Amino acid sequence: MNTLEEARIQARVLIPLVKALQAELGEAKANAVVRKALGDMYRKLGEKWWRAQGERSAGDKVAAAFESYAAGGALDYEVMTQSAQAFAINVTGCRYAQFYQELGIPELGFLLVCSADFPMAEGFGEVKLTRTQTIMQGASHCDFRYTRVTR
Repeated sequence: MNTLEEARIQARVLIPLVKALQAELGEAKANAVVRKALGDMYRKLGEKWWRAQGERSAGDKVAAAFESYAAGGALDYEVMTQSAQAFAINVTGCRYAQFYQELGIPELGFLLVCSADFPMAEGFGEVKLTRTQTIMQGASHCDFRYTRVTR
């Protein structure tokens, strides 16, 4: 099963749960709770995944991560830079965004899918992610810029 299929299955449970939390707590508080809970999970997944990649360069590790996110035609993207110190891509097509847009709730897609990107990168430990726009939020592309940092 690829990541897009997993996201679709998870959406069946998470969407009603998030909507119920929003109704009970208010949108801002509910979204903060969801971001924290999922962020902690994605950070740990990022740590585990990064360690499993062995001695490859940071750029190669991030490139491999994008290959898994793009599996099954989930993403169309153009690699702008790939080196030991940096990995930069523009995602030009996103079936995750398409799925949530078809459901009429792209804001929940951003919360449940796009918000995972930063804690996952934090779990990687050796890189910093910068992203200024997403397709899920209506932009023409997502601009992912990873740079290697020394901690």
